[in-house]
Amino acid sequence: MFVDEARIWVEGGRGGDGAVAFRREKYVPRGGPAGGDGGRGGDVVFVVDPGLNTLLDFQHRRHFRAENGAPGEGANRAGRSGEDLEVRVPPGTRVFREEDGTLLADLTEPGTRWVAARGGRGGKGNARFKSSTHQTPRFAERGEPGEALWLRLELVLLADVGLVGFPNVGKSTLLTRWSAARPEVADYPFTTLTPHLGVVDRFDRPFVMADVPGLIEGAHEGQGLGDRFLRHLSRTRLLVHLLDLSPYSGRDPVHDWHVVRRELAAWGEPLASRPEIVAVNKIDLPEARDRVAAVAAAIGHPVFPISAHTGEGLDALGWAIRQALDRLPPPPLAAPTPVVRPRPVGFAVVREPDGALRVVGDVEGRAQRTAWGNHDAEAFFAEYLRRRGVTAALEAEAPEEGTPVRVGPGELVWRGGGLVPVDAADRARL
Repeated sequence: MFVDEARIWVEGGRGGDGAVAFRREKYVPRGGPAGGDGGRGGDVVFVVDPGLNTLLDFQHRRHFRAENGAPGEGANRAGRSGEDLEVRVPPGTRVFREEDGTLLADLTEPGTRWVAARGGRGGKGNARFKSSTHQTPRFAERGEPGEALWLRLELVLLADVGLVGFPNVGKSTLLTRWSAARPEVADYPFTTLTPHLGVVDRFDRPFVMADVPGLIEGAHEGQGLGDRFLRHLSRTRLLVHLLDLSPYSGRDPVHDWHVVRRELAAWGEPLASRPEIVAVNKIDLPEARDRVAAVAAAIGHPVFPISAHTGEGLDALGWAIRQALDRLPPPPLAAPTPVVRPRPVGFAVVREPDGALRVVGDVEGRAQRTAWGNHDAEAFFAEYLRRRGVTAALEAEAPEEGTPVRVGPGELVWRGGGLVPVDAADRARL
């Protein structure tokens, strides 16, 4: 089953918590703090696997979370870092941030590794907070959460040549003639329902050819199978446009050529301006050969008369494709954008509906790592806010005594002109 779109959730592992520990050894009086740091959370890493050609696996699994880091231990032992989670994707996978549609990565080269969500940093152990004025810290930091976001995956096949045309003009037959690809071939419209790739290795050097479902008038408005598969031709260097010369099909090849050109233009500039070779197929049928010159004159474009069924004219067409590819550079790839979780700079004080004050901004990251519920940790964080100027900013709001002040997941209290940890009486009141 061919699947070329998917929506997934990726989340880096959370960093391990720092440890609170003290040396307890014989003949070592007054052993100091010895809590180690937590381990770093694992990353979610996309790896380009050339053995894949569809996003089918993401239909069955949509959530990908890397391993959390292990907590720190005593004797200054750091916790183990979390294992990275490798997610295998086919070549040609484009990754978009679902929130705003930003292209984050265009993964084309086999073996490429790209970090989709980074793990969080491990929390510092209490040994890291020892100072000349604070020799027995009884708190440590919590680990930092990993990056987490929804991604939209879009597969764009990697091919040198793209086959375009109306349904039943012989695109799939041509592909089976030249390669080991075996798309379904039948005498009814829309036999080909999904794109197919084939490697053509008969003309000096191999090239990859893509066959997409046929277009009809109004495809860009959703008629027929629509134009959703045209993006698989966006990386091609050359288009081969097949027209049907059969006098029995009831089709006008000149009209069909103009219709497909309009649909390519409606899809977008990359395909409308792509170099094109026109081949008129089914010249083995009676009276078909007599129409070649008239079709070429009407569209104002040289044409290659071929029969995909008998093989007539295919060598001339193949060598023309090979020569055209030798002259054409590969289309430029879209530049990837690094995954960045916006980090605020500075802070602001806002009043909440219940009268409490909330501090938002870059201090929230430090609040995430604070061990709330530990009096010493909360007091240390309150001192950090004072040094950052948050206390002065709060004072300008003229808060009443006992006003709750919230930062990230935690809460402090305004008392005596400054911030202090919430005590039992405050908890009962709040």
